Amino acid sequence: MNNSLWNKSAKALLAVGLIASFGVPTSQTAVEAAAPANDLFISEYIEGSSFNKAIEIYNGTGASIELSPYSLSLYTNGSTSSQSEMALSGTVANGETFVIYHGGANAAIQSKGDLQNSSVVNFNGDDALVLEKSGAAIDSIGQVGARIDNLKDITLVRNPDIQSGDNVVNDAFNPSSEWTAYPSDTFEFLGSHTMESGVTPDPDPDPDPTVDGYYETANGLQGESLKAELHDIIDGHTELSYSQVWDALKVTDEDPNNANNVLLLYTGESRSKSLNGGNVGDWNREHTWAKSHGNFGTAMGAGTDIHHLRPTDVQVNGLRGNLDFNYGGSAVNGCDGCLRTSASWEPPNEVKGDVARMLFYMAVRYESGDGVDLELNDFVNNGSTPYHGKISVLLEWHEQDPVSSWEQQRNDKIEDIQGNRNPFVDHPEWAESIW
Repeated sequence: MNNSLWNKSAKALLAVGLIASFGVPTSQTAVEAAAPANDLFISEYIEGSSFNKAIEIYNGTGASIELSPYSLSLYTNGSTSSQSEMALSGTVANGETFVIYHGGANAAIQSKGDLQNSSVVNFNGDDALVLEKSGAAIDSIGQVGARIDNLKDITLVRNPDIQSGDNVVNDAFNPSSEWTAYPSDTFEFLGSHTMESGVTPDPDPDPDPTVDGYYETANGLQGESLKAELHDIIDGHTELSYSQVWDALKVTDEDPNNANNVLLLYTGESRSKSLNGGNVGDWNREHTWAKSHGNFGTAMGAGTDIHHLRPTDVQVNGLRGNLDFNYGGSAVNGCDGCLRTSASWEPPNEVKGDVARMLFYMAVRYESGDGVDLELNDFVNNGSTPYHGKISVLLEWHEQDPVSSWEQQRNDKIEDIQGNRNPFVDHPEWAESIW
């Protein structure tokens, strides 16, 4: 396994932290995610009947991107000056899309939308659109300064081999060179995009023979036999203290675009490593498997296992509490895409699979004889029993949100720190076999 990009910092933490206080080394190597795309680009264009208009933007960079530096401009009727411009807002995770739509679009478009705008997203087939970052063009569709009617009554989807935008905004626009055309009012591709070269998550992403060797004794097993063997493989990891978890998470969840920050679970926000604590604006240690479900608290073992501990905004962590996972509920303040009921929590789409695989790990790692025997069931309101739900929903999320390159790298880093891996990141197909 090639861990050369970050091994130095993890080993430094081990050397210092397990002897003294798991202190952060003075110099850390940034984690570099595999990222063929160097920036966002336009992945879909819809110019349909009436106000059925939308623009989809795709993030294939390998890391979550905060959208405040980006804007989208509309150039109409061959003009060289923009008629309308809109600032983008929010965050788009790696491998995810961001859909901007007209307020009069039909429900099929709006259900997949992220941001409504009826000024810029009010184009016709002879207009041009430009995506900018900090005022510089990074992609365009159509031709600024020319009125060429080749974008009327059509849906265009960017071809999978395209990995960067067209930043020359006044060059001739030929849709057939980079796009696949579909009839007017085709909406079925909106809300997701496929890009080649490995950025789109691979449902079976582990080609590493070293990792395959790690699971050699599990080959060919199914069901309970597989679960028992995986437990034996990942059992007996190096246990951290709860205070050591702070510094471990600063390595495992480091923002690949900013080595001073960590990426927060649920919100996707990049926040300073130094803002760890319990105050508003801080991040703290979220137990994805709620620590009250089995009453293991923060004791060494299940309570400090960084395979399920993630940096999370203090207030969002408090709102999630010890809720089981399920669909539905009311929107959560401060967490775009989070939903909450009195009994359940639904995370945003881009981390649903991450959550499922962390819970799968916990249900395999902690069996009778490990201090607590954790199991998944298909219920909510599990309270203090050592169960977490709902397994049927978690399996759906596992399928819908496949393993990302960032999640794989996190698994590698945890192996260096506590000595074991999450089997369901390496072999996603095993979840269906066991449950």
